[in-house]
Amino acid sequence: MPPAKKRTRNYDPVKIRAAVLAQFEHVRQAVGTLTPEQLALPTRLGDWTVRDLAGHITMAVGAVAQCLEQPAPAKLEVELLDWPFATAGHAGDISDDTKEIAASAEPPELYARTAARFAELLPVASDDRLLATRVGAMRLGDYVVTRAVELVVHTDDVNDATGLGIPYDRQALAACTRLLADALAVKAPGASTEVRVPPFAVVQCVEGPRHTRGTPPNVVETDPLTWIRLATGRTGWAEALETAKVSASGERADLSGLLPILG
Repeated sequence: MPPAKKRTRNYDPVKIRAAVLAQFEHVRQAVGTLTPEQLALPTRLGDWTVRDLAGHITMAVGAVAQCLEQPAPAKLEVELLDWPFATAGHAGDISDDTKEIAASAEPPELYARTAARFAELLPVASDDRLLATRVGAMRLGDYVVTRAVELVVHTDDVNDATGLGIPYDRQALAACTRLLADALAVKAPGASTEVRVPPFAVVQCVEGPRHTRGTPPNVVETDPLTWIRLATGRTGWAEALETAKVSASGERADLSGLLPILG
């Protein structure tokens, strides 16, 4: 796991909490309209059905309340910029838990239960409170940012599988875009390439000559959802170039060897 040497971006905790609640509510309302046939549809996530995916989203958000109900760890273990690199090793356990949760109740009940626990426990908790998360001890404020990432990524998965067109809360989309862009800069430190994801993020990365003024020699630009799909392996680099979803200029503008970022 690469060390989080890059200075962590500041996220407004009030806005992030509101964004997570808003995005969860968007998904909750949409999932509540799904028929049994739609819930049985396949997704792009291996053998997960839409029902499994819907359950996973409640698990991702419900993990905040679950952690708050446990004793606080003694010391911090995982910084925010460590998190994107810490998740892949837990994929098997996450999938097993997802299947169990999805089979335990119908989606409306899962979403109502999760929303109630979240609303009860989060408002009275400090952002500095340590949580014993699956990947290690994290600050609550940082962990809530990662929930915004989970929600946006999986909202896109639900939309892909169902065509529902669930909207994206702007603050949640911004946080997801920025964290994954900053993680790229951690993974490939340097300043020879500028990655632009307007209107939310600009980062410099990749070793090589540093530009000091004017347009840098290596530039990558794309939109937030395409960047999120690239960073999570939902879209391949070659496919994004071919469909003009991403523009890349300069000899160090090929990010294919650095993607995906989030496992």
